[in-house]
Amino acid sequence: MTPPLARDLRGYANQPPAVAWPQQARVAVSFVLNFEEGAEFSVADGDARNESVYEVIDPRTGWDPCIDSHFEYGTRAAWWRIADTFARWDAPMTVSACGRAVERSPWLAQDAVARGHELSAHGWRWESHAGMAPEREAADMDACIRAFEAACGQRPLGWHTRSACTPATRALLAERGFLYDSDAYNDDLPYFVPVGGRRHLVLPYAFDTNDMQFQHTQRFATAGQFAEYCCDAFDWLWKEGARAPRMLSIGLHLRMIGRPARMQALELILAHLRERGGAWIATRAQIARHWIAHAPAA
Repeated sequence: MTPPLARDLRGYANQPPAVAWPQQARVAVSFVLNFEEGAEFSVADGDARNESVYEVIDPRTGWDPCIDSHFEYGTRAAWWRIADTFARWDAPMTVSACGRAVERSPWLAQDAVARGHELSAHGWRWESHAGMAPEREAADMDACIRAFEAACGQRPLGWHTRSACTPATRALLAERGFLYDSDAYNDDLPYFVPVGGRRHLVLPYAFDTNDMQFQHTQRFATAGQFAEYCCDAFDWLWKEGARAPRMLSIGLHLRMIGRPARMQALELILAHLRERGGAWIATRAQIARHWIAHAPAA
């Protein structure tokens, strides 16, 4: 299919809107915890294949209790460790959850909401939407909304597709009243795009300040390396934030950051943000609402 919009290589052209963050902050910091456990492909669940992205690389064509067990660690052990750490620092996060994961572990979604975190949608299954028919994509979005409402009594306001979205994704999101999507990696600030004759908000995400690099590239071998990288990113944006707003996304995954040897990274990052000052730690919905309220209309 032809992309719905031409690529925008210019963006704000170094003249972003003069939006002041709350608390006189220089940088809006968004922690995103991906909750995918139970939504990944697994032969044990009747799928034709198993998910291939995990700690141990020894693929099997049939039932694979090893990979199933790796994903189960996220809900059994890691969630409590991560949630308690954010509670100690009184910091909110966005739990980006697959609909099927919420359906299978509603208690986790309920605990996240009870702790004051945002629950946003990360697809129905943990899968790319590339090549997905609009009818199926719409059905998956509706299934997500139903799962969230059944578990927590509230619908998701944000959306993030694993890997590629489709040309129809944003129109389908707009039709369903989503506040924002994070299907972009091209800026350090939110921005609007036209969808269906109205403006739609995009909150860019990031793959570098992301614990996925422990697995995909082994870019980070220790908690300290990950923390240093994220703190360096914040410090640079903090300098730029003296003249213009900036946003930093830090991506996390239950089964990745939640391992004991990596958890210290969260403590180091949160301590650095507090010590340096100038950080507004907020959910993505909070950032979206603030940007919509204060950014000038195009």
